[in-house]
Amino acid sequence: MKKTSVSVCFILMLFGLNSLAQNVIYKDPKQPVSARTKDLIKRMTLDEKVGQLLCPLGWEMYERKGDIVTVSQKFKDIVAQKHIGMLWATYRADPWTQKTIANGLNPELAAKAGNALQRYVIENTRLGIPVFLAEEAPHGHMAIGTTVFPTGIGQASTWNPMLLEKMGGIVAKEIRVQGAHISYGPVLDLSRDPRWSRVEEGYGEDPLLTGNLAAAIVKGTGAGKLSNPHATIATLKHFVAYGIPESGHNGSAASLGERELREYFLPSFKAAIDAGAKSIMAAYNSIDGIPCSSNKFLLTNILRNEWGFGGFTVSDLGSIEGIKGSHRVAKDYKQAAILAAQAGLDADLGGNAFVNLIEAVKAGEVNENIIDTAVYRVLALKFEMGLFEKPYVDVKKAKQEVKTPDNIATARQVARESIVLLENKKETLPLTKNIKVAVVGPNADNVYNMLGDYTAPQRDGDVITVLNGIKANLTNDQVTYVKGCAIRDTTDLSIKEAVTAAEKADVVVAVVGGSSARDFKTEYIATGAAVASKENKSDMESGEGFDRSNLDLLGKQMDLLKELKKTGKPLIVIYIQGRPLNMNWASENADALLCAWYPGQEGGAAIADVLFGAYNPGGRMPVSVPRNVGQLPVHYNRKSPLDHSYVEEVATPLYAFGYGKSYSTFDYKDLKVVKGVDNKSFMVSFSVANTGKYEGDEVVQLYLRNQFASVSQPVKQLKKFERVHLKVGESKIIEFKLTESDLSIINTEMRKVFEPTSLFTILIGGNSSDVKLFYRN
Repeated sequence: MKKTSVSVCFILMLFGLNSLAQNVIYKDPKQPVSARTKDLIKRMTLDEKVGQLLCPLGWEMYERKGDIVTVSQKFKDIVAQKHIGMLWATYRADPWTQKTIANGLNPELAAKAGNALQRYVIENTRLGIPVFLAEEAPHGHMAIGTTVFPTGIGQASTWNPMLLEKMGGIVAKEIRVQGAHISYGPVLDLSRDPRWSRVEEGYGEDPLLTGNLAAAIVKGTGAGKLSNPHATIATLKHFVAYGIPESGHNGSAASLGERELREYFLPSFKAAIDAGAKSIMAAYNSIDGIPCSSNKFLLTNILRNEWGFGGFTVSDLGSIEGIKGSHRVAKDYKQAAILAAQAGLDADLGGNAFVNLIEAVKAGEVNENIIDTAVYRVLALKFEMGLFEKPYVDVKKAKQEVKTPDNIATARQVARESIVLLENKKETLPLTKNIKVAVVGPNADNVYNMLGDYTAPQRDGDVITVLNGIKANLTNDQVTYVKGCAIRDTTDLSIKEAVTAAEKADVVVAVVGGSSARDFKTEYIATGAAVASKENKSDMESGEGFDRSNLDLLGKQMDLLKELKKTGKPLIVIYIQGRPLNMNWASENADALLCAWYPGQEGGAAIADVLFGAYNPGGRMPVSVPRNVGQLPVHYNRKSPLDHSYVEEVATPLYAFGYGKSYSTFDYKDLKVVKGVDNKSFMVSFSVANTGKYEGDEVVQLYLRNQFASVSQPVKQLKKFERVHLKVGESKIIEFKLTESDLSIINTEMRKVFEPTSLFTILIGGNSSDVKLFYRN
């Protein structure tokens, strides 16, 4: 009898425990995300809530011994003390982090590290909440062994949303199979000042091009459908107007009004959010005296109230501390944290500022509801992503599915489509293969100068330089290489040897420009931005922290080009660069001129494809190229009156926005425009034909000029574009619909409206200054 009672009690106890477990709503995957999130928040202490908003530096949180990866003591301590909910750049490797191929993580080890971190927090914390791992991904995942694509400005030069959507999918998958969840990128900073150090990361000067390409990348990352096993949380950078700093100095104030914000700088973010972006990073700069990291108008009024954004916002690294330090609008870090949280900033990248919110809540300086709202936004995405059910990844997949042959092929195609042919006098290009070539210049055979900032160390042979690409098309005795000079170091010279090589060759390929390649001599500030110093003779003249006062080629590069020109041999100049540098001399004196930006790991192969005619270049400039820094800003969609020349020179840019040549020629004709009801829309159609000798791509561009409106409008604004591939002799009908939204303006009340009295001119052509067809209503 006694035995039976004990058995019954035991069964009842088990039943009771099962019932209790079933009542833990946040652990039940059958429950809605909202219910699970609210249930979990109710169970959390204030310290645990604030911890979910902290995102410390991740590369310090693991230890590697050979092929074994474990969590570090620092990770154990920070979990116990701060209850962290995120880590940033766990897999990152570069000179700043001091992680190399020798001590960093390849994809297989990265997956092991991610699994170890998740296992520790799930098994050693009270509530078992998995951590988010956020990774830098502006042109590929910034980690060892991943695929490296062209930097943002090169991606923009493709004018090809479909290709970038494919690229976005590759980057997202490479991140997810390694166990991370958040991809930092794309970068949506409109660039109007090429002196700024981070031009290479963004998509140029135009809101429509930037918005369309960013939206495509976000769609590629999963369009915000986080239940997709390869979807990432795309984090848009940097909110907002970060790319127009005073004097070109990184992080300096942006001087603009609300209308300009709404017309130029906000639309690209809205487009990417509509495409599914779930996270926004606040910028370092201030606007009208208010730091972006504590700007309620931006983070709450516009982002939440107007746009209905449901994801979470995050500071840039240390930008909350910058509310006190850089902007001096907070007396201490606690007040800075309060200002940021009350403005609508949800998460703290760096993790050292928001810890002050615990004390602030206890002191009654911040309502705990603000913390709850921010925590909800973070946790809801963890539930949406299924991290509570599937926190671990398959290590074998990480080894097999990162940097695959297909991924590498896509990197090559993005690089090919990004190359812009600026000059091709007397049809110098394409080259035949029965010639001798002198390959010279500091960027002809420099692996890291191909890649740009935010790039991890590369294994030998993983990056194709221009010299490698040319050699793959010719025999060894047809190619001579001499460096000639460095980017900046004026003691590294072999100009005489380069001239000798040129004299013995049939054609000279000179590869010059800039560099964003960090090295272990470079100094960094706390945010990771590089610091230029007199002692360091690094080639680096671009990339975060390397602002310029002029745009001339540095070092002895101009001396090299001028000496090569004197040989009388056909001179092909290729600029590999992170910003539009001064190309005036090359434009006038080179027989052919190419802009390749930082073309990524396959850049040398892509450039060779163009040089030898395996690929007809179709890239177009996403930014206007100035003749002189005195012209800046020189963006095409300005509101100034009709241009007039300066005393010294004309006011037009050297190369206009949208400019780019082809080995072929294209003809536009048969424009037809059909008005919609009340003139609120236009259906535009026309034909484009390839009238040249090569099949190739034309980037068709439609601009709108508002001839009359209640508020001053741009002299022209890109509204539609399409990259079209045409065989020799082929023609295609292109159709664009201009909608009411396309025809609307930001009026005096800061509302987007259609004005019936507006008069429009439609301009169609191959770039912003080349009008082939036009229509005026």
